[in-house]
Amino acid sequence: MEKKFSNNAGVTLIEILIGILISVIMMGAMFTSYTVVNNTYSQVTDRAKISSTGRDVIGMIMRDVRNAGFKYFGDNIQTTNAHAPIIITKSRNFNTSCDKIDIVYGDVEYRSNKTPKYVFERYKVTYECKASTIPDKNSPQLSSGSYPPIDAFAIYKTKVKWNNTSKNWNDPNTDGDESTYPSQLIVDYVVDLIFNPIDEKGLLINPPPTPTNATKSFLYKIKTVDIALTVRSTKDFYRKSKLRKVLAMIDTTRNKSKTDKFLRDTIVVTAHARNLGLE
Repeated sequence: MEKKFSNNAGVTLIEILIGILISVIMMGAMFTSYTVVNNTYSQVTDRAKISSTGRDVIGMIMRDVRNAGFKYFGDNIQTTNAHAPIIITKSRNFNTSCDKIDIVYGDVEYRSNKTPKYVFERYKVTYECKASTIPDKNSPQLSSGSYPPIDAFAIYKTKVKWNNTSKNWNDPNTDGDESTYPSQLIVDYVVDLIFNPIDEKGLLINPPPTPTNATKSFLYKIKTVDIALTVRSTKDFYRKSKLRKVLAMIDTTRNKSKTDKFLRDTIVVTAHARNLGLE
């Protein structure tokens, strides 16, 4: 005897469509949450990278400032104006250059099989800014088909050795010394680099002393160097473009204002010139 079923199990087309709609809403919510979390993570990592890069460069400069004026006991190299321990050259146009610093210190080479065994040496380290050469692909192309460079600086470092025979600094490209080097890129995407010499009373030495200017008597009395480094993100950080200000250290005429989406981070430190004033 055959049984007749009045009810058939299953789902209707409407129920399937409702299920698909709910799934799409859930997937959209999950994707939105992922995008928010991912963007937040990217911002945090970008901010950390900018800060880390700036602090690495500052740490390098601070180590060299601490060496300024250092000499080994018995150093017999005649000191000249070229051996001024710290020379700071202030920028004259804040839009085209940053401050520059030259740092001179002594070293010694030990030669066990030669006479004399100890040969004293003198080195000069220079930090300076140059215009960045990174192309700005968000700007219109030039007539040559290339892109203009980004609106930022790059910091370069040079190390040269004193030639006690010619009484001049050697060319690091030909001096045969592995510890010296010509101008090398340290960091890019720099907004500004500032150096301010401070005396034993905590006062700014203005202008920075050189062997021949009005403040030359302070040449060996620099106790600290205040350093301010501002770096920016390599790509857009904020969603909206607006006026953003960068405040300079001490000199308000050096403040900068830019309308863009970049993040900028300024690091200000004090480096002690611990070897100066010991003569």
